[in-house]
Amino acid sequence: MYMNRARKFVRLLIRPQALASIAFAAALTTSYPYVPAAAPVTIGGPWTLIAPDGATVTDQSYGGKWLLVFFGYTSCPNTCPMTLHEVAIALEKLGPDVAEVQPLFITVDPQRDTPDVIGEYTRSFDSRIVGLTGNAEQIAAAAKEYGVYYVTRTYGAGAEDRVVDHSSYLYVMDPQGKFVRAFDADTPGDRVAATLRELVRQSRVRTNEGVR
Repeated sequence: MYMNRARKFVRLLIRPQALASIAFAAALTTSYPYVPAAAPVTIGGPWTLIAPDGATVTDQSYGGKWLLVFFGYTSCPNTCPMTLHEVAIALEKLGPDVAEVQPLFITVDPQRDTPDVIGEYTRSFDSRIVGLTGNAEQIAAAAKEYGVYYVTRTYGAGAEDRVVDHSSYLYVMDPQGKFVRAFDADTPGDRVAATLRELVRQSRVRTNEGVR
């Protein structure tokens, strides 16, 4: 099923409105060790969204932490709940290093995913996962920064008779807001935790070496 989704996503990327996303593909799943790229990878950037408590937050609000960023929506039938389940596992596996990590779930369905709805949804997986929403323009701007594809498809007349096709990478951003790598949606939580633990360790080593 996920292979079929991947093939579908590749076909969608070939459409003119999504051609800019192709440039991101080669860098998405680069493995650690974490080293500065020779040329900056343009994934991630400034955004302004709304937290479950109604507060306005930006890409700077979580500075100093490693971010796990995933775009999805609360009515997603399989990929989103599966990914958030694995993120929750990763948080449990991280141990003390979990204090260095902040997972963010950004909706691509802002009409239905109000702050209350997305807050309740993310808390059902782990209270440490923060759900973010906003108006359509804010969501589109954030998605563009990450090269995220999404499109709403309706199959009936009701408000709930629609699904949102969307790309499904879990992005890792360093404490300075720079893209490091991405995981496929079906990556096991223990593997995510192991990668993050190593990234945190390497960051500490570099920091300690800089202090000497």
